[in-house]
Amino acid sequence: MTEQTTDTPAAAPQYVEGERITGAQALIRSLEMEGVDTMFGYPGGCILPAYDPMLDSPIRHVLVRHEQGAGHMAEGYAHVTGRPGVAMVTSGPAATNLVTPLMDAFMDSIPMVAITGQVPTAAIGSDAFQECDTVGITRSCTKHNELVMTSQGLPMAIRQAFHIATTGRPGPTLVDVPKDVLVSEMEWYWPTDEEVLASLPGYRPNMKGHPRMIKEAAKLILDSERPVIYAGGGILKARAAEALARLVELTGIHVVTTLMARGAFPDDHELNLGMPGMHGNATAVTAMQRADLLVALGSRFDDRITGKVDAFAPQAKVIHVDIDPAEQGKVRKPDVPIVGDARLVIEEIIDEIKSLRAAGVTQADTRAWKSKVSGWQEQFPMTYQQSQPGAALKPQYCIEQLRDLAPDKTIVASGVGQHQMFASQYWHFNDPYTWVNSGGLGTMGFSIPAAIGAKAAMPDRTVWAIDGDGCFQMTAQELVTATLEGLPIKVALLNNSYLGMVRQWQEMFYDERYSSVFLDSAALPDFVMMAESMGCAAIRVESPEEVGPAIEKANSINDRPVVVEFRTEAAEGVFPMVPAGASNDDVILHPTQQDRKGGLA
Repeated sequence: MTEQTTDTPAAAPQYVEGERITGAQALIRSLEMEGVDTMFGYPGGCILPAYDPMLDSPIRHVLVRHEQGAGHMAEGYAHVTGRPGVAMVTSGPAATNLVTPLMDAFMDSIPMVAITGQVPTAAIGSDAFQECDTVGITRSCTKHNELVMTSQGLPMAIRQAFHIATTGRPGPTLVDVPKDVLVSEMEWYWPTDEEVLASLPGYRPNMKGHPRMIKEAAKLILDSERPVIYAGGGILKARAAEALARLVELTGIHVVTTLMARGAFPDDHELNLGMPGMHGNATAVTAMQRADLLVALGSRFDDRITGKVDAFAPQAKVIHVDIDPAEQGKVRKPDVPIVGDARLVIEEIIDEIKSLRAAGVTQADTRAWKSKVSGWQEQFPMTYQQSQPGAALKPQYCIEQLRDLAPDKTIVASGVGQHQMFASQYWHFNDPYTWVNSGGLGTMGFSIPAAIGAKAAMPDRTVWAIDGDGCFQMTAQELVTATLEGLPIKVALLNNSYLGMVRQWQEMFYDERYSSVFLDSAALPDFVMMAESMGCAAIRVESPEEVGPAIEKANSINDRPVVVEFRTEAAEGVFPMVPAGASNDDVILHPTQQDRKGGLA
């Protein structure tokens, strides 16, 4: 019933059917039966009964410092494994502190199961201490949620939550459990796959593409002279990276990988054009704009990609493959809509292309298009100006050094803002499931807890969190969690003393009127002392010649977390840039390239 994942859950334990146990015991047993090996949480009054049987469970519990951290850790775990991350907290403010990571997971289609405590059933609706309508509050940011009113209903509720979180379009689910339900007794049972499916009669995600649509897609691909594959995060969710590679090798079509799809197709492949969108590279943005066919695979035509919708890829026909039928036509009406699992649909398209070729159908000549694209790549590479002697570090240089000195298959988690864009632009993502970030919601403070979750899932892998000084100060307390739990992540803190992306917008669109954007982080706090107080090794870097040695030292420290503070240039902007609401034709290039923009015509 569950989708293919990157690692294998532990074998389910054996328990005696009909055994009398408490709801709390049933809850923990249910998590074990679902193969949960790690969960992230924070105890409190209403969820407290569930914490007692955890002492007898093989499940590792990571004690966070803030409930939001638990949610983002669960997301980080899910990003790198494909398995649902689990967060467990108590009622009231603890549950509301999970809303941000739940919405983040919902926007980015991350499988996650949240378990929240609730006041006793008799007290629901009485404004009891730490009561809130958790189900009502989280209805819009979960794929499914449920208030479980009896202990006997817990195993089925957990099975449903995991099934819904991991099938179809993945997403977060929530199970809200009153305290008396956890305390009362029930007879243990474990629902069968058939019983779970029968309990969800309206939930049947369509996995395979419609045969007629598959045929039309294959014909369009072969007929196209300027095709581009628009690969989104759904490629990774569907475990479709290998299928995508086979399609590209078969057809020779260029690929763009969105912010959520970095690593889905190797950056070093000659047909990978990199990231499109607001801060995508010029070639990726322009290729989509000039294409005659967009093959959208697991992508949702979000506003950061399209810019002004009416002006987006005006000459392109669209094949749109998505497991979620609600995405079809939501932003751009497709010529060929295909509802289905990206991996299965890609394989079906491959088979149909092979059949057409065997029948004598030839592919259109794309040589002129490839020559045009190569010209853009040569003229408009990613670029920046190196620091002058004595000036602050360039963040792009720091990212390049982190990239070049990183161990093989390093996992990178980023916060949100300029550093996120620099990381996506300048890191080379050649492996899937090595990029962890907040795309749709754009949650500041995401990177450190998400990196901890990724490290808990992949303890033998190097995990770097790339953060800005604004993001860092939102969730830095979770470094205490990392230290005490033996999860030695590494943090690259790009400190420019500003909310960098906001500053850039104020510079470009508000006549350099810098309102409430200066953090003065070069003065307060002292990030080195702050990190050391939380049990981390800490290094401050202020000159280019210090960058490489500091990174090498950080890579060599594996017994505790490491924070490397890079003092970076405040005025450095992210380019290229498509202003919000503008056409992709209005892309603003790096100042050293802007006078050559006519070459993108």
